[in-house]
Amino acid sequence: MPVGVQAPEASPGRYHRRRDDDDGNGNDCSDVLGVNVLDEGADPFDIPAKRASVERLRRWRQAALVLNASRRFRYTLDLKKEEEKEQIRRKIRAHAQVIRAALLFKEAGQKHDVDRELPGLANLLKTNTEKGVHGDEVDLACRANAFGANRYPRKKGRSFLGIKEGWYDGASIAFAVFLVILVTAVSDYKQSLQFQHLNEEKQNIQVEVIRGGRRIEVSIFDIVVGDVVALKIGDQVPADGVLVSGHSLAIDESSMTGESKIVVKDHKSPFLMGGCKVADGYGTMLVTAVGLNTEWGLLMASISEDNNEETPLQVRLNGVATFIGIVGLSVAAMVLIVLVARYFTGHTTNPDGSIQFVKGQTSVKSTIFGTIKILTIAVTIVVVAVPEGLPLAVTLTLAYSMQKMMADKALVRRLSACETMGSATTICSDKTGTLTLNQMTVVRSVVGGIKLKSPADIENLSPVVSSLILEGIAQNSSGSVFEPEDGSPIEITGSPTEKAILSWGVELHMKFAEEKSKSSIIHVSPFNSEKKRAGVAVIVDDSDIHVHWKGAAEIVLALCTNWLDVNGISHEMTPDKANQFKKYIEEMAEESLRCVAFAYRNLDLNYVPNEEERINWELPDNELALIGIVGMKDPCRPGVRNAVELCKNAGVKVRMVTGDNLQTARAIALECGILTDSQASQPVIIEGKVFRAYSDAEREAVADQISVMGRSSPSDKLLLVKALKKKGNVVAVTGDGTNDAPALHEADIGLAMGIQGTEVAKESSDIIILDDNFASVVKVVRWGRSVYANIQKFIQFQLTVNVAALIINVVAAISSGNVPLNAVQLLWVNLIMDTLGALALATEPPTDQLMKRPPVGRKEPLVTNIMWRNLFIQAVFQVTVLLTLNFRGRDLLHLTQDTLDHANKVKNTFIFNTFVLCQVFNEFNSRKPYELNIFDGVSRNHLFLAVVSITVVLQITKDQLHLHLHLCDCACPSDQNYQL
Repeated sequence: MPVGVQAPEASPGRYHRRRDDDDGNGNDCSDVLGVNVLDEGADPFDIPAKRASVERLRRWRQAALVLNASRRFRYTLDLKKEEEKEQIRRKIRAHAQVIRAALLFKEAGQKHDVDRELPGLANLLKTNTEKGVHGDEVDLACRANAFGANRYPRKKGRSFLGIKEGWYDGASIAFAVFLVILVTAVSDYKQSLQFQHLNEEKQNIQVEVIRGGRRIEVSIFDIVVGDVVALKIGDQVPADGVLVSGHSLAIDESSMTGESKIVVKDHKSPFLMGGCKVADGYGTMLVTAVGLNTEWGLLMASISEDNNEETPLQVRLNGVATFIGIVGLSVAAMVLIVLVARYFTGHTTNPDGSIQFVKGQTSVKSTIFGTIKILTIAVTIVVVAVPEGLPLAVTLTLAYSMQKMMADKALVRRLSACETMGSATTICSDKTGTLTLNQMTVVRSVVGGIKLKSPADIENLSPVVSSLILEGIAQNSSGSVFEPEDGSPIEITGSPTEKAILSWGVELHMKFAEEKSKSSIIHVSPFNSEKKRAGVAVIVDDSDIHVHWKGAAEIVLALCTNWLDVNGISHEMTPDKANQFKKYIEEMAEESLRCVAFAYRNLDLNYVPNEEERINWELPDNELALIGIVGMKDPCRPGVRNAVELCKNAGVKVRMVTGDNLQTARAIALECGILTDSQASQPVIIEGKVFRAYSDAEREAVADQISVMGRSSPSDKLLLVKALKKKGNVVAVTGDGTNDAPALHEADIGLAMGIQGTEVAKESSDIIILDDNFASVVKVVRWGRSVYANIQKFIQFQLTVNVAALIINVVAAISSGNVPLNAVQLLWVNLIMDTLGALALATEPPTDQLMKRPPVGRKEPLVTNIMWRNLFIQAVFQVTVLLTLNFRGRDLLHLTQDTLDHANKVKNTFIFNTFVLCQVFNEFNSRKPYELNIFDGVSRNHLFLAVVSITVVLQITKDQLHLHLHLCDCACPSDQNYQL
C-alpha cells in the first residue's frame, strides 16, 4: 500500500496545485464565488465561464427564477449529489491518511533496506527492474488474470427510453407526447453515449513502459502488475507502485490526500500512489497494484465522473424561458378574468347568436361546461407562451457541436468552452508543436569554436571534445536509444528536442548504452521552462566529476567563462569570442532554428554533498566551458498561415508566446503570418523579462499591441493573460507544460495539447487539441460561433411562433370569446413542430460567413437588434394574415351560405394550416438571420430538408385525418367538435 512521508517545503519554482477556492495568492475565495457575489447591485446573469461553485450555481437558479431546472435541461447539475460526492472524497482521503499514519508508525520501529529488498520484490513479481516484464501476449494476459486489469467500474449511462423525462408533459395528447419523448430520449441516449466516449478519451492516457528492454507507449488501461513505468514531470502516476530509480522526483499527492504539498520520492520514501501527478524530476517505477486494488481505483469507482454541467448560456436561457412562462401566466390570468366577466354578464354568445349565460335560466351543468371552456382558453394561452422547444435546442446544438468538434480533433472537457470560444477575441499560442510540426532535426552545429560543414562532421575534433560532447548528449537526457539486436532500425524516444539531439548523437557514432556505462549519474537538475536548461553531474573513474549543462543557447553562453577548441584546450571567453558565438546564434535564429548550447565543468569530489544532503543540492552552473552549439529546424505546419489569416478576418488576434529567442520567434512569426515586415519593434515583439519588469498599469497599456513574446516563461504567459483580460479581451490560451497550468486555468478558454501536453496541463484545460495543430484551434473558434448562432436562429424562430400565436388567441378571445387555435393544435405546433425545428436549426453546420464577423461580445444580448427586426416583421405578417382570416374568413373562403358551425370549423382549420405553413417558411427565414439570401447552402444541409419534409408530411397526414372526421361529421351530425 502506498505510503507518503512529509517532505521539506518545495522550492518556489516547483509546481503547486491550485485549489478551486483559492485565488492563487493563498486567499480564500469562497466569499467571492459564493455569498457576496449576488449582493446589492450585482448582475445575477454575470456568469463566470467556468468553475462556478455549488453555492453560486444555487444562486444562479434563484436569481434566474429557474423553475424545475432538471426538466428544462436533461443534463442539469444535481447540487445535492455534488455535495454527497465531496463527502465520499473526504472519507476516502481520511482512509488514505490513516493507512499512511499506520505505515509511518510501522516504519519508525522497523527500518528496511529498500535497495536490498527491491530485487526480491521484482523476483516475486517475475519482472526485472532494468528491462521490465517480458511483454509478450501470454505474459501480459497471465498478469492481468492474476492481478487484475488497471480499470475500475464506470457509471452506467442514461437508459435509452428516459421514461422519467417526458410523460408528465401531457398524457392527454398521447401521440404528441410520445413523439417528444422519443426524440428527447434518443437525444439523451446519444448524448450519454457521447459523454461516455469523451470520458474514455480523456482517461485513456498514454504511458511509457519498458518491456523487453525497449521503451514503448501503451494505454493506461493496459498497464499490468510488474510493468516498469517511466515517469517525467507532468505525468500522472498510472497505478500504485514502488520507485526503482529517480532523479529529483517530486509527486503532487493532493488528489489523494487533499494536502497541497509536494512529496519528494527516493529509496527512503519509495511508494507511489496511482492518480497523483509528477511535479518535478523523472524516474521509473515498478507497478505493484492496478485497477480496484489501488486507492485511486476505489475513489473513481465511488465517484464516477459526470458531465452534468450547466453552461452560462443554459442558465441565461433557463431564466428567459421562466420569464416568458411568467408573462404567459400573467396574460392568461388577464384573459381568464375578461372572459369570466364577459360570460357572467351575458356578453358571450353561442354560434347561433343566443346568449350563453342568463342569470336564473342557465342550468348548473351548462354553466360548468361554459366555465371549463373558458379555463381551456386560458390554458391554451399558457401553452402558447411556454417555449417548450428551447431547452431541446440547446441540448441538441451542444451535443451536435461536441460530436463534430471531436471529428475536428478537439475534445471538449467543459461544455461552457463551446460557447465561450465563439466570443474569443485573442489566441495566445505556443510556437513549438502548435504553429510548427514539432519534428526537430539538427541542421547546423558549432563545436570546438568552429562551424562544422555538416552537423555530424567531427573528424577534425580531438577525442577529448568528442567524448565530452557524447557524454553530455547521453547522460544529460531524459530520452533513450534502443538498438535492436536483430539489426532493425534504431528506436529513439523522448521529447522532440531530446529526440533531435539523440539522433545527432547517433550520427556522431554514439553507442548509447556504452556511453551511459562509462560514467554514473549522481545528481540531476531537470529541465523546466523557468530556467530553460537542464544539468547533470556524473562521476567518471570513481574520482572525476563532470557537470554537464544544456539549454537555451544565449542563456548557457552567458554562464560560460571558457570555451574548448577543436583540440580540447580550454580558452578564456573573451568579449570578442563571446560576440562571435552570439553571431553564430543570431545567424541560426534568423533561419528559424532553435539553438541549444552544451557546456561543462569539472568539480572536485569534495564539493559533492553526501547522498542524504544531495536531494536539495543545486548543481553549480558557474565557470562553465562551452563545448558547442546546435541549431534545430522545426518547420511550420502546412496551412497555419491560412489559419492565422482566417483569424484576422474574424477579428481574432493571434499572439505567439514562445521560449525561443526573439530572432527565432520573429522569423517563425513572419513565416506564419502573425507579423509583417513592418512590425518588428517593441512592444509588438517583446522579450518576456522586459514585459515582466513592467508595472501592472504598463502591462495593461502594451498588452493589446503585443504580437510576439520571446524568451517567455509560464509566469510571463500568465501575466499577459491577466493583462489582456483586464482590457476586456476574451482570451484563449494554448499550453502543453505543467507550468502552463496557471495560465490555462486563468484564461477564458484553456486549450491543452493532446500529444505533447502533460496530464497536469490537460486537467487545467477546457478543450484538448488532439493533433496539437493550430488549424484545429481555429476550427474550435468556428464551432464556438456556430453554437451561439444556432441558438440565436432557434430563439428567433421560437419567439416568432409564440408571439404570433399569443397575439392571435388573445385578440380573438377578448373580442369574441373563442380562439381559432385550440390547445391540441398549439401543443402540436409547440411540441411537434418546434421539436423538429430545434433539430433542423440546432444542427446547422458552421459557414464561412461566421468567420467574417467580429467576435460575439461577452455580454451581447441573445436577441440582437437584427433579430428583433426579423421577429417583428415576421410576427406582424403572420398576425395580419391570420387575424384577417379569423375575422373575414367566411367571406374570403366563400362560406357565407354554410351553417355558422360548419363555417367556423372550416375557417379555423384553414387558419391552423396557414399558421403551420407560415412556420415552415419561417424556418427558412431563421436559417440566415443576418443574410438576404436565406436559401444559400440549403441544398447541402440534408438534415434540414429532411426535417422540413417530415413536418409537411405530418401536417398533411393530420389534415387527412381531419378530413375523414369531417366527412363523418357531415354524415352523422352531432354536437361533438371534431376540430383538431
